[in-house]
Amino acid sequence: MRVALDGTPLTVSSGGTRRYTLELSRALAETFPEDVFRFMTDQGPERPRGLDRYWWLIGLSRQLRRERMEVFHGTNFEVPILPLRPSVLTLLDLSPWKNPAWHHAAQRVRQRSPLLIRLGIPTVILTISEAIRKEAMDHFRLDGASIVAVPLAASDSLQPILPRAGVPPYFLYLGTLEPRKNIETILQAWRQVKAVHPIRLVLAGRQRADFVTPPAEQGLELLGEVPDAELPRLYSECTACLYPSLYEGFGLPVLEAMQCGAAVLTSRDAAITEVSGGAALQMEAQDVQSWKESMLAVLQNPDLANRLREQSIARASEFSWHKTARLTHEVYEEAIRRFDAR
Repeated sequence: MRVALDGTPLTVSSGGTRRYTLELSRALAETFPEDVFRFMTDQGPERPRGLDRYWWLIGLSRQLRRERMEVFHGTNFEVPILPLRPSVLTLLDLSPWKNPAWHHAAQRVRQRSPLLIRLGIPTVILTISEAIRKEAMDHFRLDGASIVAVPLAASDSLQPILPRAGVPPYFLYLGTLEPRKNIETILQAWRQVKAVHPIRLVLAGRQRADFVTPPAEQGLELLGEVPDAELPRLYSECTACLYPSLYEGFGLPVLEAMQCGAAVLTSRDAAITEVSGGAALQMEAQDVQSWKESMLAVLQNPDLANRLREQSIARASEFSWHKTARLTHEVYEEAIRRFDAR
């Protein structure tokens, strides 16, 4: 099989969509070495010119034909506009339509993806959790047979590391800093916690332009983007990983933290609930009091913290990128069968 994947998510330095595209492509290449996998994008130094500037209409179709690709996988909401070959469109979540304020630069996705879906351009639609599959079926009025859920996984490089002695305790948030992640709630809760316990709050991740940087204060650390090699130690040494997101398509940082053996405190979002599988403490996303109480509980109850860490490792072991690759490859095969049967 010859498969083209949208390489546009790789033009940003970090984030869940980049991680999905990169890890999936690696696992596909390792699991199916007889197949060919190519990234295609109109971004970068060699941008298309002439008619090929109309990438999704003309340029991409031309490149797919030149390289004899059998199926195209749009890992970021888009597929070629002309249905000349099978395509798989990944709906990562419905955040562009739930709240426009969450995505200041997603106008094209908000307008184009519903049109592609309504016209039946994607051969198969793929979501990254069953929660989003059900939501997409309702929102876009989709037949259940046309949409498939395939879960993600944490990178194999993320494994527990023995914490170093003498590291001052800290709560960790790791992920893109953006409005949807609801950082203000854990800031408020942490300020109340640190009044009785001197613990740091570490915020790590790429900061989007629409995120308001909190003012400097004692104990608050903003690390910015962190190299992948440093993630296992950050996750392994934290008192707990906090993920207060208002809405997720999967919640990959939750699973990454779990695979490193971190105690996880997170919001009661449908997709996160599905992924965490009862192994995390969950609160309503904006309930500051509940976040404060849970943070104090982990600090003051070592048995609770240890139990959460054990549950994290057990839950994370149920996921792998090779499993994701095999399930995704089955979606490609199904897309080819459906396209040929039209």
